[in-house]
Amino acid sequence: MSEPHVLLTNDDGIDSPALRALRDELASVCDVTVVAPATNQSGVGRARSRTVAVEERDDGYAVEGTPADCVAYGLRQFDDSPDLVVSGANVGPNVGSYVLGRSGTVGAAVEAGFLGTPGLAVSAYCSEGFFPADDADYDGPARVTRDLVEEYLEGELLSRADFLNVNAPLYDADRMRVTTPFADFDTGVERLDGEETGDDVELRDAFWAQADAGYWEQAEAGGDLFDHIEPHRHAYPVGSDRRAILDGEVSVSPLSVPQSVVQSAAVDDAVARYNGERVVDGPQI
Repeated sequence: MSEPHVLLTNDDGIDSPALRALRDELASVCDVTVVAPATNQSGVGRARSRTVAVEERDDGYAVEGTPADCVAYGLRQFDDSPDLVVSGANVGPNVGSYVLGRSGTVGAAVEAGFLGTPGLAVSAYCSEGFFPADDADYDGPARVTRDLVEEYLEGELLSRADFLNVNAPLYDADRMRVTTPFADFDTGVERLDGEETGDDVELRDAFWAQADAGYWEQAEAGGDLFDHIEPHRHAYPVGSDRRAILDGEVSVSPLSVPQSVVQSAAVDDAVARYNGERVVDGPQI
């Protein structure tokens, strides 16, 4: 039997130390092929390109494209098709429904799900400021990723979910928790001073909905955001991904690819009226 094959990508770029930490750790349990963006592609979600340039390097394949491009290329271009896609480790957390929708790290796992291959989206956070320092050590998130990959290879970890969104602290956490992405869809757009064109806006996520502008001031200054967020802990219920990282846990959210169909009597009625049909209870046939 051939060795399990993992496709490793990220959105911070192929030279990210966080990606290298995962590659080195996973190499002990499976065959790893790195297909990652040539440059930083943070925040691109699941954007795709029609064609991409690819450079084959000693450490993998550098793609002039997005994380989703890397997954599509990696799952279709090798004779040994990967069994699993791992995306990460992202430099900083990916928690909350709004952030997950924009994350390139998560977008890679979603792309894998659409293409029929299970995935792990892994993000690393720091207990002092959430976002790891430039010289951070990613061995903790790498070990968590290896453990989950081993669970997948040995059992049915992803038999019901298309991918797991994992947020792990830089240190070895004592506890892992199954979580649900916090349902926060707030955001803001701020005009940059002195600019007048249509490109003069800066999109800032409401990464923590209850936090005020001081969050951004501290984020830019590298301050200790845990002190700033602590008064808002009650806003994030136990079992949510945001609460888990406030508690220093490994957050694991089992998720499926989007666009699930829901039943809506109001939509059924609107379609019936458009078609000139009589509106009755239940869907029209």
